[in-house]
Amino acid sequence: MLKFVKNWTLPISMICGILAYFLGREVPLSAETRMGVLHFVEVLQPLLLFVMLFIAFCKVKPTDMRPHRWHLWLLLTQCGLFVLCTVLPFNHATEAFMLAIICPTATACAVVTQKLGGDSAATTTYTILISLAVAIIVPIFLPVHSFLTILQKVFPLLMFPLFLAWGVRYFLPKVHAKILSVKDLAFYLWAVALALAIAITCRALVYSHESITIILTVAVATLAACIFQFSFGWWVGKHYGMRLEAGQAMGQKNTIFIIWLGYTFLSPVSATAGGFYSIWHNVINSWQLYQKRKKG
Repeated sequence: MLKFVKNWTLPISMICGILAYFLGREVPLSAETRMGVLHFVEVLQPLLLFVMLFIAFCKVKPTDMRPHRWHLWLLLTQCGLFVLCTVLPFNHATEAFMLAIICPTATACAVVTQKLGGDSAATTTYTILISLAVAIIVPIFLPVHSFLTILQKVFPLLMFPLFLAWGVRYFLPKVHAKILSVKDLAFYLWAVALALAIAITCRALVYSHESITIILTVAVATLAACIFQFSFGWWVGKHYGMRLEAGQAMGQKNTIFIIWLGYTFLSPVSATAGGFYSIWHNVINSWQLYQKRKKG
């Protein structure tokens, strides 16, 4: 049983998130208590991500972080497709696809890349580059208040654990060695964070007032964006000997950012794109982990 749980951590995490939400709805709690639980989850999520990233970044040497040529191709593709979408007639499918394309790489990408046996330093470098690119290009084409507005949403959770990890590496080597000795801790923390994210996605869909047709349109648009980005990343990365890393860097997204950008500056239904994308990219990650186990 333990082996089964370890092998299928991400699918189990997603199922637990769904069950947690729908079973939680049946518990007789006051509205005030429910809001308190929601607030607790909103605080717990970034805390989990911070700890998870800190552990993952402890394995990344500063000297290993350098730009690669495939970084440029991915940046040009994401930004170019985003600009193209802004000149097309806006509808729910276009908005969802556009948000899924321009969204920065997930801060947890390094964790999954490490689990898959890839170079997490390469994906971490791309995460920083695409976050800067998004902060510059999105305010130009969308009614976002400023460059700093986006940086405040992306960078603290990315840069603080990175700098803290490097500080521990150089100033507290014994603590650093102890952290590295705990195998897969960051990955299992990611599984808990994923369950919470799926539960919040279920809540957003349940409280959505849009028709099933529109919801399905958003789901299909984000699925198309997810398949395209993983496929394109794999294709580009293959030419530079980093197929896995490029696929993760382009395909695994910061879905919380999609939800925030869609809900704040576009339409509430666009915010559900983040929830759907969270499902799609974790299904692909689960498949990749399965393939890695099969190869031994």
